[in-house]
Amino acid sequence: MTAQTLVTTTPGQVPVRRRRRFLGRGGEDRPSWGATTTLLVCTLAVFLPLYATVTMAFKTTAQSVDGQVFSLPSPFSVDGFVEAWKLTDFPRGFAISVFVTAVTVVGTVGLASFAAYAIARNWDRRFFRYSFFYLLAAMFLPFPVLALSQVKLTGMVGLANPVGVALLHVMFQLSFSVLLFTAFIRGLPEELEESARLDGATTWMVFRHIVFPMMAPMSATVAIFAFLASWNDFMMPSLITADSTLQTLPVLQSVFQTQFSSNYNVAFASYLMAMAPAIIVYLFTQRWVMAGVTQGAIK
Repeated sequence: MTAQTLVTTTPGQVPVRRRRRFLGRGGEDRPSWGATTTLLVCTLAVFLPLYATVTMAFKTTAQSVDGQVFSLPSPFSVDGFVEAWKLTDFPRGFAISVFVTAVTVVGTVGLASFAAYAIARNWDRRFFRYSFFYLLAAMFLPFPVLALSQVKLTGMVGLANPVGVALLHVMFQLSFSVLLFTAFIRGLPEELEESARLDGATTWMVFRHIVFPMMAPMSATVAIFAFLASWNDFMMPSLITADSTLQTLPVLQSVFQTQFSSNYNVAFASYLMAMAPAIIVYLFTQRWVMAGVTQGAIK
């Protein structure tokens, strides 16, 4: 069936043109080959490097330099993981990364939800409205622009350590998180809050027992974005943390990169160990990311 333009009219109305969709045999929609090809290319662009990382990580040192990047390891070897575990002191680096990421996620969700609720419910007041615009403007100031000042400031106040890195992660995630939370909260019904206040509930009780539970999808979305940004960050920990023994995994990998120069299996094993937690978390929570963003956009 080809596309046809139909003109529908009703008494007293201007004719409205409606366009039928292209349908194949049996009335099914025709597939969009352009979109399918684009998605296939994007999938390969992500899958091939990941596949190469996994195969290289399980190869021996001799196999990793034979030029066959995409060949399967034969035999499988975990020597690269053992060597990377020792060189990077993986347990310590992993614990520091978990600490920084956990503080970032909890702090971002807590502060952003508080600020967004205050802004959304006091939008008619100039102070809160301008505060929202101020936070949006802060999104255009990335860390590299402010790196020098942040390094000096954290050194002056004794925060040149993972705690300072976590606090800066929270601050730089705050703008985007408040934007998501505010869009979501403005779509929540206020009748439940008003009835709770009539029963004697305070603002904190209303937020804790009514508003925050309803924000669960968006809270999960904000937490996932904060997790990925904090776990994969390299520049901020490398510049802020003064003690090299307190660095996160991405920085430790860079420090020991010279020792991996001829041992590609060790290098890729280290990369795989570092990015495995982020991949696992995203695979199990990606539906919450899409659901939260979609609900916030619609509301």
